[in-house]
Amino acid sequence: MPVLSNLFTTSIHLSPVSKDQSDLLISQLSDIGFYAFEEEANVLIAYIKSADFDEDQLKESLPRRVSFEKKMIADQNWNSQWESDFQPVIVNDFAAVRASFHHAVKDVRYDLIITPKMSFGTGHHATTFMMIQLMEIIDFTNKIVLDFGTGTGVLAILAEKLGAGDILAIDMDEWSINNTIENIEANQCERIHVEQKNNLNGIKAVDIILANINLNVLAESCDEMTFITRTNGLILTSGFLHADEEKMENIFSKKGFTLINKIRMDNWSSILFKKE
Repeated sequence: MPVLSNLFTTSIHLSPVSKDQSDLLISQLSDIGFYAFEEEANVLIAYIKSADFDEDQLKESLPRRVSFEKKMIADQNWNSQWESDFQPVIVNDFAAVRASFHHAVKDVRYDLIITPKMSFGTGHHATTFMMIQLMEIIDFTNKIVLDFGTGTGVLAILAEKLGAGDILAIDMDEWSINNTIENIEANQCERIHVEQKNNLNGIKAVDIILANINLNVLAESCDEMTFITRTNGLILTSGFLHADEEKMENIFSKKGFTLINKIRMDNWSSILFKKE
């Protein structure tokens, strides 16, 4: 019999939260299990599985004078809310990310169908948007790709559309794995393999790693990422703030990587590295 709390999501409404505070809090809360966020005027709404919620951890992460309100909602209702609010995301004329109930987006090269459910990665957040932007300048033709922390599978799906020969999409969260499989089927992809795991042990050499995670995981996994990336291979990263750019560059430069490109959006950064 399942534990009741596993059937529910906890939403935390934080206020007052400035724009700069919101970006920092998203980064910090991602490290303690929160996986989706909504930003409103002076309010940040963060979502976490009720079974994973630790109120003491939350309090330690909050700045002074920021209060929170906790709500528990059924997963099914949460999904319905996402679907009602979810709007297509268009990245220039390169790609669009939409739900199945939207009309096809015209005048883009790649029209991706992503039903977000409880997974993080729809293109609405700056980090996913920037990952998609930088993927446009990468040659994926016949490449072996790892999508590290796949979320909804959107980056793995785009990689296949861009010609990747073989893609492994991994995530530690069971819901993300199930959601990714559904989205793979919706986009009629055939070269994506999905596996639930929280580390890179046993993964064979790859040409490209897509890693939209967070600073801590990127830093902790740098050795393993370096080991499995082939010479002249690429690592595309995001999930960290502007303030952490130098730290990220130092981590990967010490491992023999060269910075190829980087972009910023809403206080977040995305960097493309090449292994020399």
